[in-house]
Amino acid sequence: MSKASRTGTQSPAPHAADSHDLIRVHGARENNLKDVSIEIPKRRLTVFTGVSGSGKSSLVFDTIAAESQRLINETYSAFVQGFMPTLARPEVDVLDGLTTAIIVDQQRMGAEVRSTVGTATDANAMLRILFSRLGKPHVGPPSAYAFNVPSVRASGAITVERGNKKAVKATYSRTGGMCPRCEGRGTVSDIDLTQLYDDGKSLNEGALTIPGYSMDGWYGRIFRGCGFFDPDKPIRKFTKRELYDLLHKEPTKIKVEGVNLTYEGLIPKIQKSMLAKDIDALQPHVRAFVERAMTFGVCPECDGTRLSEGARSSKIKRISIADACAMEIRDLAAWVRGLKEPSVAPLLTALQGTLDSFVEIGLGYLSLDRSSGTLSGGEAQRVKMIRHLGSSLTDVTYVFDEPTAGLHPHDIQRMNGLLLRLRDKGNTVLVVEHKPEVIAIADHVVDLGPGAGTAGGTVCFEGTVEGLRAGGTVTGRHFGDRAALKETVRKSTGSLPIRGATTHNLRGVDVDIPLGVLAVVTGVAGSGKSSLIHGSVPASAGVVSVDQTPIRGSRRSNPATYTGLLDPIRKAFAKANGVKPALFSANSEGACPTCNGAGVVYTDLAMMAGVATTCEECEGKRYQASVLEYHLGGRDISEVLAMPVTEAEEFFGAGEAHTPAAHRVLGRLADVGLGYLSLGQPLTTLSGGERQRLKLATHMADKGGVYVLDEPTNGLHLADVEQLLGLLDRLVDSGKSVIVIEHHQAVMAHADWIIDLGPGAGHDGGRIVFEGTPAGLVAARTTLTGEHLSAYVGA
Repeated sequence: MSKASRTGTQSPAPHAADSHDLIRVHGARENNLKDVSIEIPKRRLTVFTGVSGSGKSSLVFDTIAAESQRLINETYSAFVQGFMPTLARPEVDVLDGLTTAIIVDQQRMGAEVRSTVGTATDANAMLRILFSRLGKPHVGPPSAYAFNVPSVRASGAITVERGNKKAVKATYSRTGGMCPRCEGRGTVSDIDLTQLYDDGKSLNEGALTIPGYSMDGWYGRIFRGCGFFDPDKPIRKFTKRELYDLLHKEPTKIKVEGVNLTYEGLIPKIQKSMLAKDIDALQPHVRAFVERAMTFGVCPECDGTRLSEGARSSKIKRISIADACAMEIRDLAAWVRGLKEPSVAPLLTALQGTLDSFVEIGLGYLSLDRSSGTLSGGEAQRVKMIRHLGSSLTDVTYVFDEPTAGLHPHDIQRMNGLLLRLRDKGNTVLVVEHKPEVIAIADHVVDLGPGAGTAGGTVCFEGTVEGLRAGGTVTGRHFGDRAALKETVRKSTGSLPIRGATTHNLRGVDVDIPLGVLAVVTGVAGSGKSSLIHGSVPASAGVVSVDQTPIRGSRRSNPATYTGLLDPIRKAFAKANGVKPALFSANSEGACPTCNGAGVVYTDLAMMAGVATTCEECEGKRYQASVLEYHLGGRDISEVLAMPVTEAEEFFGAGEAHTPAAHRVLGRLADVGLGYLSLGQPLTTLSGGERQRLKLATHMADKGGVYVLDEPTNGLHLADVEQLLGLLDRLVDSGKSVIVIEHHQAVMAHADWIIDLGPGAGHDGGRIVFEGTPAGLVAARTTLTGEHLSAYVGA
């Protein structure tokens, strides 16, 4: 398609006339891009649209942003580059006009236990300096208030060389604020003894419930022959010494049946054999045991603050640094504003600016001591924005990945203001987005498609928002979509009662969630929606929680392995070729010996990011060459795993490759809107919304039950929302109860029942502000959700 036809009747904007004001991309072929050529105006807000899998991220992140980062790395000296991962140049013919790219994505922040909202920004560092200057009593330098620095004094000397002289010395000493009991974690772990044994039984009666600890093998011989306790006596009747020896005894040499052995207590034994290992590497039944047996509680010494007693004792106006970090950030901002101390005026100004940015970006309900690993993808992205809002840099390219994820319609307007502010400072802002409210503020729109995967990868439209509305692309046609309120709603078949819910900011909430219907839980970010549902709905056998958390599994895992789809595919290949199924597993006998079936060879660079290069032996296909000689329906196993779901559904639906078991799974994947995913795509590359829909597809065959979905529209194109609503209807009509936490007005309008929390976030939320039908919410217009839903449906 020519550029003239792509832009319709739109004339080039004056600012785009000069080539120096453009980012030019010609011949981009990364992933599914098909020789894409576009010109993006600098210092403008450009929004990239298109269905999921159309190539938006391939163009923005994998081509433009990746090349910017590669070029920046090349500016370092050869010595420094030697310690950095080698970044391959994206598949593109011409890419010029680039400026420094800052990527603000939805990758969840590190789940390291000592990483918090405060440490992820500069807020904690500034608070530590503030307390080291003004705190009474004075307990030391800023590190004395840091829970990441051990509270052990050390001293020494360093020698500084200047020319030929080595006489300049500096002494140092340091002390940290880390709680010695929990080592700055705020929690202490313990083992639930009830998960280790049934104390009403003796060892010989099978009291031990630890996987692999049977009395039939060597463990039984050791327990019977050690002499530390009577194996025929119920454990509850053990003396203190006997119980200590069973649980905690240090490694001790013993002789059993003439054989020299070592006896060790149960707890140190399982700590070494199970608890010290990566939980994802354990067998499923062992992993389930570890998750049951390990308990975590608030550290009794620091009361969860992570800080030493000394750090907690130092206060400013009766507030310790632990108190400050536990406040909601908007309350902390008010407290800092009240501090009038000329000696630290610049510090107070900087701290005030950072805290105000949290409030401005809609995160005032968070606290600085909130673990960063508990933030949603949308919250994590907005926290990353904090450091850039006050930056003096200009002519930078900011790249955002659906910045409105997890935002209530009320908060989207605020996010739009922040994007425009970054642009108005003289920066280029590139946004991948589906929400029409964000697309509407764009200076320039690039719409990719027309479909997903191999059906996408081309520019369908490039121009203004008005041109997009008038254009015939999928995005243009659905831009003005508005769901109507249902004329009739389903009647509930029962209810799920919640009484006195107090998780996080909930204020003793009593609510009955109707069953047998589509119930939608709404409210602004931080109002208590997730706390109410995930914290109060019992995770019993009848409740299936389908959220956006990462799927446990290695980089070898993919949709085919996760859903069990690979099993019938392997059997079909084996039957057609008269060989065993294990040959068609890249994790088993069929694996390429060079990369062990990974398709890539990983180079570990210690503290630097590792580098993955395509395996030269199998060319990324993961299998031995001999395995690829076997075919099913004219395709080898690597070609099948490279198929998108929609193509595979057709392939296994009829003809020589007809495999009903595989076809059923593929149908469910297509139903949840994942038709564009390839069967072998690593799970580590999926977005939060894609992970959730993949989990949903695996549970759709379950009978009955209650389904809890957390923002299932996240990452969905306007055209796909209608398909999702149809899927939710089918789930309810098949006898399931569906509870959805959602911000999208189309889902609200389609609900049978709405529970709205608020009225605000944090301590301004935590209450039920409306219960009833969507029509009732629109008619009342007493809440923020009601106001936005009324505007959406045109009431």
